[in-house]
Amino acid sequence: MTPRRPTRQVFVGAVPLGGEAPVVLQTMTAGYTHDVDACIAEVQKLARAGADIVRVAVPEKADTEALKHILPASPVPIVADVHFHFQRALEAIEAGVHKIRLNPGNIQDRKQVLRVIAACKERRIPIRVGVNEGGIVERRDKDTRAEEKATLTQDYAGGLIRLMIEKTEEYLRIFDEADYHDIVISAKSINPRIVIDAYTALSQRFDFPLHLGVTHAGPPETGRIRSITALGTLLANGIGDTIRISYAADPVYEVEDGKELLCCLGLRSRTEPELIACPACGRIEVDLYKLVTDVRHKLAEEKLPPLKLAVMGCVVNGPGECEGADVAIFAGRGKGIIYVQGEQKAIVTTDAMLDALIRECRDFAEKVARGEATLKNASVDIKPPDPLPRGDGSVPLRVMPIGR
Repeated sequence: MTPRRPTRQVFVGAVPLGGEAPVVLQTMTAGYTHDVDACIAEVQKLARAGADIVRVAVPEKADTEALKHILPASPVPIVADVHFHFQRALEAIEAGVHKIRLNPGNIQDRKQVLRVIAACKERRIPIRVGVNEGGIVERRDKDTRAEEKATLTQDYAGGLIRLMIEKTEEYLRIFDEADYHDIVISAKSINPRIVIDAYTALSQRFDFPLHLGVTHAGPPETGRIRSITALGTLLANGIGDTIRISYAADPVYEVEDGKELLCCLGLRSRTEPELIACPACGRIEVDLYKLVTDVRHKLAEEKLPPLKLAVMGCVVNGPGECEGADVAIFAGRGKGIIYVQGEQKAIVTTDAMLDALIRECRDFAEKVARGEATLKNASVDIKPPDPLPRGDGSVPLRVMPIGR
């Protein structure tokens, strides 16, 4: 992991973004903002899922009027997404929104931009300048549009990145002349390689915090690979101060996957149990898929600390793969062996595995609460148990240590 690059810091409500602050996780509501009750319910659901910030669309005046009801009910800061009319930004600011997103491709009038900047400056509200692949090409001036499209035809990836950089720089000149610097930048594309190169270029030119994202990534099944490829690469290289994973699905999935990405990279502390499991193979003699699914559902119902739980389908590689787990089970035909921080606790039948495993998790959590144990103790060493018999009564080949 490359250390995070130094950036300026802005505040979105009480949430620090950039500087030495943790990477901020955000998402966007999928419903209409003017549907106040539904919008509040969705914002609260996303906050419970782990979102630090939630963005809402405000294309109509009815949407900005709804903000006066939504903001007091929101447990997290709210960002107003403004696309075509600067007046929506002014209305959102007046309502007390915590951040504004402007698209340089849609609001280009200098006087309008300056009015938004002045209003944000007065209230110390940051603005995200967000360019993206879908709106980067000029729409109003036909000659400019033809010239830019010709550039993209010759070298689409390189031309697109140049356009993104140029238009971001041009827009930022207005902010600089107004002596306004509470800015966040983004440059999104559907192509993860373009996203990586564009944000890398931005990070070399500006010290403003960067909002990472892949635009119109698609459904979770494909969008998650597209998004994690780009965002994971950038974050591992020290680039990025806030992320939004975008799916054509319930935004709760965006939050869940964003949390997992940040936790895997050590950029966010876990607050819930971490479940690991081995892949399927010919050694497994238990319905591992069902067991793992059942464990996940049970964990979601429990109030447990961020312990590490391992579910393994055999005793061949399992002990090594789950070394360091707080609680582990090695399942075989007819029974499973449960360990807690390296100590064998129980041998249980298949039908008792789930309840016994969760019971051991609860007991361990209580010990942690009493100060009798610590989470993820690095010294935990799970020694392989005797192999469980196969269906024919034979046992898997024992792997002897080197030198014996």
